[in-house]
Amino acid sequence: MGSYVLRRVAYAFFVLWGALTIIFVTVRIVPGDPASMMLGAGATEDDVVALRRRLGLDDALPVQYVRFVADAARLDFGDSLWLNRPVLTSVGERITTTGRLAAAAMAIALAVSFPLGILAALKQRTVVDGLVSIVSLLGQSVPSFWLGIMMILVFARQFRLLPSAGSQTWQHLIMPAVTLALPLVGVLTRLVRSGLLDVMYEDYIRTARAKGLGPRSVLTRHALRNMLIPVVTVAGLQLGNLLGGTVIVETVFGWPGIGRLLVDAMFRREDPRVQAANLFMTTGCVLINLLVDIS
Repeated sequence: MGSYVLRRVAYAFFVLWGALTIIFVTVRIVPGDPASMMLGAGATEDDVVALRRRLGLDDALPVQYVRFVADAARLDFGDSLWLNRPVLTSVGERITTTGRLAAAAMAIALAVSFPLGILAALKQRTVVDGLVSIVSLLGQSVPSFWLGIMMILVFARQFRLLPSAGSQTWQHLIMPAVTLALPLVGVLTRLVRSGLLDVMYEDYIRTARAKGLGPRSVLTRHALRNMLIPVVTVAGLQLGNLLGGTVIVETVFGWPGIGRLLVDAMFRREDPRVQAANLFMTTGCVLINLLVDIS
């Protein structure tokens, strides 16, 4: 077990190095001068030259790459020109907010998908099973941006039950979390159903029934425990995807997370924030995948 963990940790560092390289190359192949775009149209030539020198953009690409990797290893991304504060501080605050949103979405998805998947498996080939399958398919098919806009129109504008944007209270969390959770409900419900149907015909289930265990005991003590491996794997991967896939939902609901920060930094061509945001999201995905593998 120890050697396996060490191999997975080494693999995680290799993935992070690859992600760093991709981030570095992607940012620098985008057309336009980052210094000019960051300062705006009113900047003088001297200001642009000074900023380029400050950011090290005049150096050769290999020199920039080595410096970028070394700074990333020290978690030093410099200061934000727009926010007048360290990039690491602003990104760290936003990743916490995004983590709260992702955790809420995953909690909703698990709380809904497990009962639906179990119900569909126990009522196989009935009307209930068909309805659950339809709901799951719709959950996977509805675009997040459309669902978010519809929820704002209905619950915020029409009935005025929930706030449409912000993150001040727990009520602000409901609509974006539900919007992110719905596709997960579709995926996990179908996975729970299929996994439970697979194990219900195994020999150890028949043995448990032959020993006189009741249906509830067979389900909870034997069937559910053995079908959790694929569910845990997929749930962990989906949680990692949530950290990097909240850009659209955070923009729709005005949620001040890492996705919205990334969009804002890209429009302003503030490369240090773009690089830091991408690295943090990638690191979150890698760490979650590592924990899933170990578990």
